[in-house]
Parts: sequence; structure tokens; C-alpha cells
Amino acid sequence: MRAGDVSSVDLTDEAIARIEREDGVINAICVPDFDRARAAARRADQVRARGGDGPLLGVPVTVKECYDVAGLPTTWGMPEHRDHVPAEDAVQVSRLKAAGAVVLGKTNVPLGLQDVQSFNEIHGTTTNPWDHGRTAGGSSGGSAAALASGFGALSIGSDLAGSLRTPAHFCGVYAHKPTLGLLATRGMVAPSEPVLPVEFDLAVVGPMARTARDLALLFDVMAGPDPLTSGKACSVTLPPARHDRLGDFRVLVLDDHPVIPTGSAVRAAVSRVAEALAGSGARVERHSPLLPDLTEAATLYTQLLFSGSVARFPVDSYEQLRIHAAGLSPDDRSLDATRLRAMVFSHRDWMEANHRRELHRHAWRRLFGEFDAVVCPITPTPAFPHDHDPDPLARVLDVDGVEHPYFDQLVWAGVATTPGLPATAVPAGRSPEGLPVGVQIVGPAFEDRTPLRLAELLEQEIGGFRPPGLEVRRKQK
Repeated sequence: MRAGDVSSVDLTDEAIARIEREDGVINAICVPDFDRARAAARRADQVRARGGDGPLLGVPVTVKECYDVAGLPTTWGMPEHRDHVPAEDAVQVSRLKAAGAVVLGKTNVPLGLQDVQSFNEIHGTTTNPWDHGRTAGGSSGGSAAALASGFGALSIGSDLAGSLRTPAHFCGVYAHKPTLGLLATRGMVAPSEPVLPVEFDLAVVGPMARTARDLALLFDVMAGPDPLTSGKACSVTLPPARHDRLGDFRVLVLDDHPVIPTGSAVRAAVSRVAEALAGSGARVERHSPLLPDLTEAATLYTQLLFSGSVARFPVDSYEQLRIHAAGLSPDDRSLDATRLRAMVFSHRDWMEANHRRELHRHAWRRLFGEFDAVVCPITPTPAFPHDHDPDPLARVLDVDGVEHPYFDQLVWAGVATTPGLPATAVPAGRSPEGLPVGVQIVGPAFEDRTPLRLAELLEQEIGGFRPPGLEVRRKQK
């Protein structure tokens, strides 16, 4: 656009045409906003013609359904809220528009954002662009599928249990889970809740893109505190990446977790990244005594995640959970048992878990004195077939022919989520079936540019995993 070879109207019309042609099968765009998008594209071209510019001026983007966009429904997939239409944009939507972005519409999510898949009664099922019989991931599955299908260049999502990273891994795109508290979240709220500048315990909002460089660009647009709270006194100036050359990085590479095995396709992707790092001269280690105990980390993450997820359960439902939890054997230390016990945590229980989290955070600080980043899986497998069993606890995950509890796949996401660390999802190859496979680069807290820069350098080294591009017709000179 800056070169004058293509206009925002060109890009927007091409993206809309692609959506209208292909999204009937993918079902990524659940709330289109094409008329306002075309009007915004015309305004962007007028601004550019007058010599104006902006970080995202005229760039077509999508927004995860859970963000408030004035005039569009925000339902979180909940049928009882299908008519909820907010009057104001979320903070991050406002920042997109202020940067000049053209919002094409909203992308699909699971019910209440609480699944590793994206389907709900209102908007149906989002399929994986690479295999329609498989999930695109969740809860930012619609955004990842939209990017992989060429429905815009950027999207914004959120992450509590890998909801940015898992869909990116399943669909072959990039995503960044920022340091906890770094990006303002106001307006990314369930329709039953007031729009307040709440600080979440684990959840973050973050960028998604088709390239690592674009991911960093969108991150800069989103970064910064809420103007209603700490933004009154503070601004964000993040340190630069620790290194600018691939060979200068010190990286700990992990592919084994004590709770659940890593599938062969994911293990191969991790090895591919490790070989690229070592081949470029980076210091690569496979083990470190500084690494916090992964079993304890998985238990702690499960406790914090599930105690928060049921905090507003009806009293009768809570009482049933309490009865079930009381019936567990004291010797049962499985994650299934941990989940059930966490659902009926007392405040004292939560405080004890939070204290142990602080100990883990301190351990991570020590580790990042020795290493610059940790490379590890996002989930144990590539995208799996759709599974809409109404009881998620009855679902299973197939890892190389062996079944495991469905929610055990979240433990790799928890590696970064529990201590609030930044983590960048990077495409790293394909499975034997041709499915995308990604890895995550976990970095030090409030040093988000380190994993983002490492992602960009790895993209240059291993070529990324480019989904189909927008087929934009260039204007005749």
C-alpha cells in the first residue's frame, strides 16, 4: 500500500471475496461487518492520499468474538446472550482502529471460551483449513482459521489455557501470549459481566498473524496499560530482545512432559527447531537443574485454572462438586482428581496455590539468568478430529494410538501461563498427514521482544509454514 501498488479497498474487497467464497466450509467469520469494513478501507485510502500513515493503516483484520465491537453482537457462544450488542469498542479494538486497521468482522469461539475446539449453538463449528474433519483449536480457533485461510492479515485473540497458541499450532500461523498484565483487557468480557478494567489472574489478550514480523507489529499496537487505571501514570517501554542474531541465543529445548507423552509429529517439530538453532551456533541444552518441576507445575496450573473457572457456579452445582470431591481417595493424585478438588477450593486453598506459584516464578527468574528462551510443545499432538461430546471430561486425546484424558493436553500451555510468562507460537513443520505443527518459545517476564525476535529469526531460518496468501490484483500502472 505504501508503494501504491495496492489500495486498502483492493485488499478489503479481496479478503471479503475470499470469505464469501470459502468460509461456508471453514466457518471462521461468525459476525461479518463488510459494509463498515469497506467504508473504513475507503477512509484509509483517503488518509494515505493526503500523506497520512499509521502502523496498520488500511490493513484488513479480524477480531475474536469475545471482544466488544460497537454495533456487533458479543455472545461468547452463549445462546442466552445472542442479542447482546455493546455500544462501545473494547480497548484493543479501539487501538486497532486508531492504528488504521480495517475490521472485517468477528471470529468464532467455543461456548464460554472454555474448550480446545471452537463450536457453539449460535455460530456452529469452525473447521481446520488443512483438514475440515479436524478442529481449528480454541478458544481463538476462528481467528487462527481465518488467518490460515487468508481472511485478513492479522487477528486478535485471548489466552488462558493456550487459546492463542493452540489454534496457531493447529492452523500453521503465529500467535503471542504476552506477559500477564502487559496488555489491557477491558472490553474482552463475558456479556453477563460489566465492562470494567479487571486484572485477570491467568488470562491475557494477544496478537495473531501470518508472519513473525507482523506479529511483533500488532503486539506493539496492542501493548500498554488501560487508560482508566495504571495508564494514568504509566506507559510501556519494553527492553529490546536479548540478542539480534540466532547464534547468540541460549535456549533450553524440552519435548518430554511427565504427565502426558509427546506425540511423534510434535517431537519431530521440536527437534527441527533445535537443529536449526544449533546449526546457527546457538547454545542448545536439553536439560537443566534450574527448570521448575513440571509435574508440580501441571498440578499448580490445574488448581489455579479450574478453581477460577467455576467461581460463579450456581450453589446447587457447587454442592454437587463438593460431594464428588469429598468422595475421592486421598491417594488419587491424578490431574482429573486435581481438577475436581480445585473446583471446590476454599480461599485458603487458593492462597496456598498462589504462594507456590510465586515460588515457581522465582525459579523461572533464575532459569532465565542462564537461558534466554525455552522451546517446547504447545500441545502433544497436531489438530485432532472434532469431538463434541457434551461432557468434556468424557473426551479423550489420542497420542500416537494411546488415549489420555482430554484436558491433560493443557499442561504444556500451563508451562508459560502459570508464571505469567510470554510465549510465542511458531509454525515448525508438518505432520505425516500434512497438518501444521508448531512449537512455543517461552521467554522472561516483561521481555516479550526476546521470544518475538527469536520467532522472527527462526522463520528466516526454517521458512515458517506459510498458509495460502491473499491473491491481490495489483493495479495497472
